Formats: sequence, structure tokens, C-alpha cells
Amino acid sequence: MPIPRDTPAIDRHLLRDNVYQRLRDAIVDGSLAPGEQLRDVELATWLGVSRTPIREALLRLAEAGLVVAQPGRSTMVSSLNLRDIREARDVVAAMHELAVREAVGGLTETDLDAMREANDRFRAAIEAGDVEAALRADDELHGIPVRVASNRALASVLDQFTPVLRRAERLRFSSLGGRASLARHDNLIRLCAAGDADQAAAVAFDTWRTLPAAEE
Repeated sequence: MPIPRDTPAIDRHLLRDNVYQRLRDAIVDGSLAPGEQLRDVELATWLGVSRTPIREALLRLAEAGLVVAQPGRSTMVSSLNLRDIREARDVVAAMHELAVREAVGGLTETDLDAMREANDRFRAAIEAGDVEAALRADDELHGIPVRVASNRALASVLDQFTPVLRRAERLRFSSLGGRASLARHDNLIRLCAAGDADQAAAVAFDTWRTLPAAEE
């Protein structure tokens, strides 16, 4: 298995969640490719940790559908499965709908300004053709209602299934269809500012539900 060479070792005092996040991100951004075999000894060396948090992280990644673990045999990065992508998209859309519905009444002007600023960066990234920057800005924008909603179960579901969508976008699509997302973002922010929870929630759902789940 080729190991990325340009990533610093993880702080040994950090929680096992950091190991999970590092492995998850490596799968999502393609550093660990579909079909690639994952050996816990090599991964432990790469991240500078023991094999125990690696094994725990691989179990969590298997639950998320990002790796395929065969007991007593090999563990590998899973291939993209269109059904998994569609199911994850629908769940993520429903969770963002709920997050916005719960958050609208608690969004401050500072929160709304942060959403506008993230959308400005999203717009600049789309115009520059920078998919990675666009994804970061998009995550930040939608993450604000999730944070304000403060629903731990909702956040846990998003943490599990959003990486499936992000991985599919990076590996399958040459663009984000970003200009349509810009209009939806503008509408979402406007409705949140107006305190229209129902319509804002509907826009949030539509924004995620309209993500493509197959090459067209």
C-alpha cells in the first residue's frame, strides 16, 4: 500500500477520533484509493500511533461504508457504490433540513454573516475552478446551522454519511454544478435571515437532495 509521505505524524495525546478523521479524510480525498488494501501496521507507522486506534478507526470506517473489512482476511478501501451514494445523499439531505429547521430561530447576525462570507468564498472557488476550496466553503456554510441546532444525534449521522458524498464528488465529477448551488445558498441565507424556518429547511433539503448520484 503506498503511504502518503507529506503528512506529519499525529500527536500521540490526541483522541482516537483524530485517527478516524485522518483515515476518513485520506479516503475521501483519494489519497487512499478504492480497492487499496489497508494494513494496520503501515497505517500505525504513518500516523505514529499504536495499532489499537487504527483498528477501531477501521471498524468505524466499515460502518460508514468507506472500507470493506473481512475478518481474518484483508481490509480495503471500498469501491463507489451508486446505491450507497443515493442512500447517503437522501439521509444527509434530511438531516440538513432538520438542522436548518431547528437552527433558524437561534441564528445570530454573526452566524448569518459567517454564512454569507462562506458563500462568498464558495463563489470565488467556483469561478476559479477550485473544487477543494469550494467543498471547504460549502462545508463551513452548512455547518453553521448544524452547530446552532446543537443536535448531537443529527451531527453524528452527518459525520457518518457526508464523507460518502464528498468522496463521490471528488472521484466522479469534474464540477460541482456550483452556480446552481450559489443561488440556493443565497436563498437559504435570505430565508434564514427572515426567520422563515419552513422555507429555509426546504431549500436546505433541495440543495443536498439534488446532488447527482451517478455520472450523467
